[in-house]
Formats: sequence, C-alpha cells, structure tokens
Amino acid sequence: MQDLISVLQLLIRPEVLFPAALGTFLGVYIGAIPGLSGTMAVSLLVSLTYTWSEMPAIALIMGVFVGVVYGGSRSAILLNIPGAPAAVATGFDGYPLAQKGKAAEAMWLACIQSFIGTILGILALAFLTPQIAKVSSLFRSVDYLLLGVLALLLVGSVSRGHMTKGLLGAAIGLFLGCVGNTSQFSVNRFTFGVRYLDGGIGFIVAMIGLFGAGEALYQLSIDAPAVEQNVPKRIVPPIRTVWKHLPLMLLSSVLGIFVGALPGAGGDMAALLGYDAAKRTVRKNEVPFGQGAIEGLIAPETANNAAIGGALIPMLSLGVPGDAITAVLLGALSMRGVSHLSLQNARPDLFLLILAALILAALFLLLFGLTGIRLFVRVLRIPKGLLMPIILVLCMVGAYAVNANVYDVLLMTGFGFLGFVMKRFDYPVAPVVLGLILRNLLETNAIRVVLLSTSGSVFGALTPFLAALLVLSVVLGRIRSRKEHV
Repeated sequence: MQDLISVLQLLIRPEVLFPAALGTFLGVYIGAIPGLSGTMAVSLLVSLTYTWSEMPAIALIMGVFVGVVYGGSRSAILLNIPGAPAAVATGFDGYPLAQKGKAAEAMWLACIQSFIGTILGILALAFLTPQIAKVSSLFRSVDYLLLGVLALLLVGSVSRGHMTKGLLGAAIGLFLGCVGNTSQFSVNRFTFGVRYLDGGIGFIVAMIGLFGAGEALYQLSIDAPAVEQNVPKRIVPPIRTVWKHLPLMLLSSVLGIFVGALPGAGGDMAALLGYDAAKRTVRKNEVPFGQGAIEGLIAPETANNAAIGGALIPMLSLGVPGDAITAVLLGALSMRGVSHLSLQNARPDLFLLILAALILAALFLLLFGLTGIRLFVRVLRIPKGLLMPIILVLCMVGAYAVNANVYDVLLMTGFGFLGFVMKRFDYPVAPVVLGLILRNLLETNAIRVVLLSTSGSVFGALTPFLAALLVLSVVLGRIRSRKEHV
C-alpha cells in the first residue's frame, strides 16, 4: 500500500509529469520517421540529461521509450514504411486497412492497443518481476537457438500465402546477415575486400531500403488512384471492439512481456510472434490476414508495447538488458552510480520512479496518439508524384542518420531496388528483414551450443518444453497448410 501511495505521489510531481509528457510526445513523432530509432533517441537523451537530476531525466527517457515504440506504427499504416523494426508486423494489415480508406481507424486502434499493451507490461513489471526474471535466467544457449528456429517458422505467417517465395526471402536475409566480421572468430565473410562491410549489414538500413525506398519506387511505377480516407468524428473506438478481442490482447501481451524479458529478443520479435499467434488462434476473422484484418493489427501493436515492461524486468532485477534501449538505460544508470543488480530491492525509490514515469507515458501516449490522427491522415491526400520523392529523400536522411555514414545511403539504395523488384514480382519483403534480425540469434547460439557440447550437457530445464513447442508448431503448420489447400 505504501508503494502505491508513493507512485501516486510521483504521478503529480511536476518534475516527473512534464518531462514524461515531453518525452512521450518526442517519442511518438521520432518513431514515425524511418531511421530515427528509439535506441538513437534514448542515447542522445542520456547524454543531454546527464547533468539533470534523477527524476526528470528518468521520466523523459521513459516517455521516449514508450512513445517511440508506438510511433513506428504510423508510417507503417499510412505508407507501409515501418518507423522502427517493432512496427514491421503492424504494416501487414495496417497498410491494407489504409488502402481501403480506413487509415484513421487503423491508427486509433493501434494507439489503443499500444496503450493496453504498455499498461499490462507495467503491471507485469510491478508485480511479477521476480518470477519472470527467474524464468528468464533459466534460458541457455540451446533454448535461445530453439527460440530462433521457432521465430524462423514465422516465414509462413509473413509470406501471405507465398511460402516458397517467403523461404527464398528468409534465405536471402540470413545470407546478408552473415556479411561482415564474425564476433566469434574475427573472420571477414562475403565482404569482397570492401572495408565498409566489415561491420556487417544493419537491419535498420535494410528495413528503410526494403520497405521505404522499395515501396516508394513501386508506387511510382504503378498507376493506382488515390484512396478517399474516411476520418470519423469519434476517434475513441467502441468498447465492444476492445472487449471482443480481449483474449487476443491478453495472449499478445503475455507473449510480448515474456519475449521482451529475454535478453536480445526485443519488441520486433515480440510483434512478429504476436502476429503469428493471432494467425494460429483466430478462426472467425471477418477479413483474411494480410488484407486488412483487425486482428493482424491488434496482436503486434499490443505485443511490442507489452515488451517494454518485459525488457525492463531483467534489467531491473538481474542487471541484464532485454533489448538495445534497455542496454543504453543500464549504461545511463551506471553513470549515475547505480550498479546494483536488483533495483527493486536496492533502490526501491528508483524502481517506483520508473513505474510512475511509465504510467504517465502510457497516459500521454493515449493523448498524443489520438489527437494527431487527422493530421497524419492528410499525408495520404498528397499526390503520389510529390509524396514518393519526399519519402525517398527521407529514406536517405534516415539511412544516413543511423551511423552518420554516406555508405549506409548507398546500401539503403541497393536494398530499395531489391525491395522494388520483389514487390514487382510479388515476393514478400518481410522475410528478408526477418532473416536479418534472426541471423545473429541463430548463429551466435548455435556456435555456443557446439562449443559447450564438448565440455558437458548443453540442455536446460526449459529445453524439452521448447523442443516440444517447436515440433507442435511444425505439425500444426502442416495441418493448417493442408486444410488451406483442400
């Protein structure tokens, strides 16, 4: 009870309230710009707020963290260009909804689901941190490898009925992910003497090219009439829509929290797993997945925001970051002299401050997310001949902003042409990004498993469960595939 009172008192303190509002606002609009990632925004703010006192600095950073995860959905829905990797799955059904004149409805639904996912993630962080952290600590290298293989099976979900083409795309992504210097053996692979490629191919640059430049080039190549957008007067969705999909929200949130709590997984994998779970569990959706299904928007948007609370759990309890942003946060806390592994016990005041800042960020997310919808929808009224060149310029700026390297712009351009060719010949683009994302998880843990197998058992307590889940997923996938072809 005392902790609850302390959190409520923090919610109304100006040094927490106003920085959280500013951070959420910045995060929502930074996240909507491809290339300006949450990690980049938080890193910049850590340096800018180093001289600030603890309360406003933490509140501002938490606000950006929450806002930027949702912000990426806006460009994914409007233009099929994810603002962040966690929004890739949002575009699968969000963009078809926009093509049907329902961009405003898709954006307010994404906002509501992001709010719900964030709140459920905060509740897990507040009440289940020790339990989830204990399960997370049981994961061994072989378990991460099995998780990576499970995630690779998502190719079937993101291929939109083109399994063979999707597998080819995933293979291309895995191959491109192998380019560069291996951290395990310090050997350059497939660089052909180009020193720029020694560091590998960043999937954010690839994502900007494949989804951003590729989509812009494709739109310029086709003669499609502009879609008249329906902007409803009432932005708040009916309660029955939320209530109808409550089981899917809860399932997606649980997945997001759990995947977020696994070091190295993050919101992008959580969103993809949430989308795949929706396809496997939803049986009576009015619109097929990939063609504007509401369920295909609800699942990833709930999962990626629930992963925020999940990613903070190992950071605050074990001192292990759940994703790139929490790694930056952990470094920021270390600079402030916070080095104990369990903040919940060692610094309960800081733990409660983080909870209060997250709650405020979720509330401001709802406010800023709903109020800017009409303005964003007007983007679709801009003629394609003017809008697409602007998008191409923004893609170049975004690619350069990732590492401040002009070679990233050239690489993005190459991925742009690859994305354009794939779209022209009806090849799904998402599997390429999926392969790029999963390559490090798969390869790193496969090497660890081989090395550990020479010194003893590599299996952990969760290995049989994950292996059974993998087999079950393959079997159910085969059954569903046969039913679809009957």
